[in-house]
Order: sequence, then structure tokens, then C-alpha cells
Amino acid sequence: MTHVRKTAGAAAGALLIALVIAGCGGGGDTALTTTVTETATAAVSTETEASTAAPPTTEPPTTEAPPPMTQATATTAPPEEPAIMPDVVCMNLQDAQDEIQDAGVFFSRSTDATGQGRSQILDRNWVVVAQTPDPGTAIGEGDAVLSAVKIGESDSC
Repeated sequence: MTHVRKTAGAAAGALLIALVIAGCGGGGDTALTTTVTETATAAVSTETEASTAAPPTTEPPTTEAPPPMTQATATTAPPEEPAIMPDVVCMNLQDAQDEIQDAGVFFSRSTDATGQGRSQILDRNWVVVAQTPDPGTAIGEGDAVLSAVKIGESDSC
């Protein structure tokens, strides 16, 4: 079918060129225009016939009933244990975030402990000086907040 569309497209393009030439030439070659028109019409007819042809028949899918539910398939997985906040104070910010992820929480937040509101773009250049919540506390996504300063700035570590 792709070949048919390419043929139809080429024929239509040739028709357009012939019509432009005929229009620009003030009379043009009538035989050329007629030939291109017939070719384009035949190609479009072929494409229409190909696209409206009945799809090949396939056997209907078989439907089987699902197996009956047994006690073994009805049981649910045990609930996951909550993530516990690790102690990450005095750690490199990137390493601290990795520890929190290892505990089971993907998303933690960080802030500039100096109060200047700087963003922690390159986490390896920052050190954690405070954390919320305290170590050992159950945490969820976004609960962990790490206060950090740039490495080399005054900190309590």
C-alpha cells in the first residue's frame, strides 16, 4: 500500500507541474497535460481500491474463562514497612539523599541553612548540617528536609 501511495503522490506531483507549465506557457502541451491527468487519476483510483479492500480474515480469538480463584491466589502481599529516617547530618548532600533513597523514600527536600535561599544545584558541593525529622522517625515521600551549606562554609560538623 505504501508503494501505491508513493505512486499516487508522484502522479499528483507530476500533474501539478504539468498544470503549472501549461498555465505559464499560455497554452502548454495539451497531450502532456492529458497524459499526466490520466496517470494521476489512475493512481488515485488504485489507492482508493487498495484502501477500501476488505481486510484479511482472521479466526476470532478464543476466550477462556480465568482459572477459579483459590485461597493461594486471593492472598495479598504483606504491607510494606515504613521507611525510617537515617542520620545524615555532616554527610555530603548527595550521599545523604542516597541514604534516604536506600531507606525507601525517593523524594527528599533540601534548603540553604544560611537563609540565603540558594538552590542546591550540584548536591556534592553541599554538606548537611541539620535534618527533619530526627533519625529513626518513620518518613514518607517529601517528609525528609535536609538543611545544607556549601562545603567550606562555616558549619557545625
